[in-house]
Amino acid sequence: MNVINARLRGRPGLFRIELNGAAIAAIVPQPDVVAPGAADDLDAAQNLVVPPFVEPHIHLDATLTAGEPEWNMSGTLFEGIERWAQRKETTTHDDIKARAKKTIDMLVDHGIQHVRTHVDVTEPGLVALKAMVEVREDVRHLVDLQIVAFPQEGIESYPNGRALMTEAIAIGADVVGGIPHFENTREQGVASLKFLMDLAERSGCLVDVHCDETDDPQSRFLEVLAEEARVRQMGPRVTASHTVAMGSYDNAYCSKLFRLLKRSGINFVSCPTESIHLQGRFDNYPKRRGVTRVAEIDRAGMNVCFGQDSIVDPWYPLGNGNILRILEAGLHICHMLGYEDLQRCLDLITENSARTLNLGERYGIEVGRPANLLLLSAPDDYEMVRSQGHALVSIRHGEVLMRRTPAQVHRRG
Repeated sequence: MNVINARLRGRPGLFRIELNGAAIAAIVPQPDVVAPGAADDLDAAQNLVVPPFVEPHIHLDATLTAGEPEWNMSGTLFEGIERWAQRKETTTHDDIKARAKKTIDMLVDHGIQHVRTHVDVTEPGLVALKAMVEVREDVRHLVDLQIVAFPQEGIESYPNGRALMTEAIAIGADVVGGIPHFENTREQGVASLKFLMDLAERSGCLVDVHCDETDDPQSRFLEVLAEEARVRQMGPRVTASHTVAMGSYDNAYCSKLFRLLKRSGINFVSCPTESIHLQGRFDNYPKRRGVTRVAEIDRAGMNVCFGQDSIVDPWYPLGNGNILRILEAGLHICHMLGYEDLQRCLDLITENSARTLNLGERYGIEVGRPANLLLLSAPDDYEMVRSQGHALVSIRHGEVLMRRTPAQVHRRG
């Protein structure tokens, strides 16, 4: 199979991408538009071909549960945790698998082939984790799935929290999670970070911490996480998700913090639609936006990407798997509609996300790398966002995984 008449990000002209089984065999410049030379040639029609979209932050064990048994009426993060605690009482192995697979199908339909899911392990039976380990195997033909052992109700402040985290890694979680701002005290929050970093270092796992997901400007666990990563030289393997308290930090503190963050080399995930929905709920007017400093992080040369976080769950009642929807909303929310931002905005759902997931040479359009790629509906990043474009064809392991036929509009002349 070949992909012809393709545009590649950051490279002028057209290209033919030759696939040999599950690998990219060659990338050949084309002097001009060509007609398909074989029945299985795919014509990119002078539009972008990119590596697959990446979902770096979602909670598959909780998707499609909004309103069960009650709706989150306040719209706050903390009521969402209460509603989820209720729903956990009725979750079963099969229930979790069925909802997760249905959601993964939604992600695949929108060109996503790499997913990092946080799975709640504050439950003595670890039912959700065991179900998701099975799902990871079941969907290998669709996506590469990373599982985060996520202590939704805390490590230090939840009964046997440390033992559950350790068991979760032994069962098969790929990433060690945390939620220091939810622990009962600051001391417990710091202790939880040191514990989870020790666990990751011993096990060789990646780290992804729900960090400072609160409007409280005194929630400053990010500095603790970054310093732990710096001292242990683990920065590229560590991710700080949300960090929305940064939106309430004063500039003097942030100036000092950014010096540490850059030295640490950690990654950042922002979930802009979820954050702008959940945060600022306790404010009178003017209300805070409740989103981390995405533009500032990016312009300081640090790695940041966008995630969906939730799809129809106690924290967020909407969502359909379309990461391009998050990209467009995030660019608006984060004041990133400037010329340069728009020219490279797909980084926030492709390359930057792949770096966060530590995919390395398993990702990207380069000779010898996996034949996983998308044919898009526009010739560049700007047009993809402006036209609200789509992934038209998703190729995985050298075979077509998904095709989309764009809707057509007929009007009188």
